[in-house]
Amino acid sequence: MFKSKKVVALGVIATLGLVACGSDDSGSGSGSTEASAETEAPAETEAPAETEAPAETEAPAETEAPAETEAPAETEAPADTGGESAEGSSYVTLEDECATYDGLQAPDGYTVNLVTDLGKVDDGTFNQFAYEGMQAAVECFGIQNSSYIETASEADYASNIATSLGDNPNVLTTVGFLLTDDTAAAATDNPDVDFIGIDQFLEEYPENMVGVLFNEQEGGYIAGAMAASLSESGVVGVVGGREDVPPVVKFVNGYSAGAKSVNPDINVLEIYNESFTDPAKGASDANQFIGEGADVIFGAGGPTGSGGVKAAAEQGVWAIGVDQDEYYTTFAGGSAPGSEYLATSAVKRVDLAVFRNIAAAIMDEFVGGIYALTAANDGITYAPFHDADIPAEAAATVEEVRAGLADGSIDTGVCGIDGLFVGEGSACD
Repeated sequence: MFKSKKVVALGVIATLGLVACGSDDSGSGSGSTEASAETEAPAETEAPAETEAPAETEAPAETEAPAETEAPAETEAPADTGGESAEGSSYVTLEDECATYDGLQAPDGYTVNLVTDLGKVDDGTFNQFAYEGMQAAVECFGIQNSSYIETASEADYASNIATSLGDNPNVLTTVGFLLTDDTAAAATDNPDVDFIGIDQFLEEYPENMVGVLFNEQEGGYIAGAMAASLSESGVVGVVGGREDVPPVVKFVNGYSAGAKSVNPDINVLEIYNESFTDPAKGASDANQFIGEGADVIFGAGGPTGSGGVKAAAEQGVWAIGVDQDEYYTTFAGGSAPGSEYLATSAVKRVDLAVFRNIAAAIMDEFVGGIYALTAANDGITYAPFHDADIPAEAAATVEEVRAGLADGSIDTGVCGIDGLFVGEGSACD
């Protein structure tokens, strides 16, 4: 059942600097799910023969099927691309991506489901971004059935996957590094379902499982270059998530490397947290850094990091978001206090990855293995500046850095496997 990917996977990682992120958490919440919602798509057109659904997987007795709730409104894609960053950020909208598929329609009865990491589909982090990618695919391809489960406890990853499989989905997306093993086991046991695992690295993947990986060190590097370009104090900070999650380490060390590429003498204050879902702790971290002289704060830890971003911006200190454009999430499209101090966000296009792989499944072109998103293919970029008055010199520097990462002329110096600096005991040494 397993398709050997070890040599290919390691080759890709060595070349692109990849591995698994997310808002994974060791929180102590109880209960297997928070909610699920079924989405009905528009009437479909004639499509290819229906994909045969797999045999139903019985959910564990202790997992109660989630109650149906109304799905959250989708985050609006940036309409105003914000001057200097508009051309440079290479932000491909899902509407534009849909247009490239020339009217592709899903077979009758096609079903796509999603299981989040800890958090919700409207939490402003990569859970929401994955959900939005799925919803865009539902609308673009006329998919009739769609649902999601929000995970409340790490102990419920496997049972939530089993519950979702009870719907006989054609495609199941699971979100987060810590769901890797449970997703791989489910893929092995359900060969007729295509699995999309966000931030999930394996040396060998089942033939029906894609591990979506990102060069987070590139996103961190871009954020660091922006921070150093804006800083007047020579001190910047980063509020990270869990240190045992490689993508978080890649963001943090990439940020330090990017900042020092602009100002070798800059002081980068760093902290990791035990939880991704504690915005109050993130705010406390940011306030501590600000007290130590930091005038730019990067949040790289889900809602915890966003708490730091929000606290900084509300005090008139520059802030940089992560994962998706926090202007539309943390700052409610500019209506929340401090939006003018959100310089940008280091974006990893989780939505684009989910959308493209659902399309591949519909076209019967789904291939197990690593699906890599980098600066070179617009999977890693930065968000528009929106309300922020970014100096022209800083804007030019950030775009030069993004372009250099995309064409390979800039090397972050951070290992894409574990996020440690190359030459300092990393897995890349």
